[in-house]
Amino acid sequence: MSKKPSASTLYRLIEAGHLARQALLAPLAARGLEAGDDAVLLGLKDTGGTTIAALAEFTGLDTDGLAAILRRLEDKGLLLRLAVGPEMEPGARLSQQGHLMRQSIEEHWRHLETVLAEDLGDKRHKHLRKGLKRIIGLLRF
Repeated sequence: MSKKPSASTLYRLIEAGHLARQALLAPLAARGLEAGDDAVLLGLKDTGGTTIAALAEFTGLDTDGLAAILRRLEDKGLLLRLAVGPEMEPGARLSQQGHLMRQSIEEHWRHLETVLAEDLGDKRHKHLRKGLKRIIGLLRF
């Protein structure tokens, strides 16, 4: 007799990933933001601005998807468009409100990480992190 799919490691990995993402999205939704907005906000760490090309590489978004998120964040007053670097490439930087939002997202991320680490303990947390890294490597094609 085979195991139920819900008892498989892969199922549990998917479930954990889904729940972790929901936990990370909760503060975004509370602030009227959407999935993916956090990646863009986190990618705009440099106070001098980041090029659109570098931001696309950081987030893994295509130009159309990134452009839509940038428009939405700009409309919410979280970022400003500007030319970046010596080549004056199209880019963006966070507004003051955007920096506060970014800090809030980072604090929430750190809090969740701390709660998980405390529950698991240092040794088990380290083993989990290493195990997940190996799994990611195996699943990459």
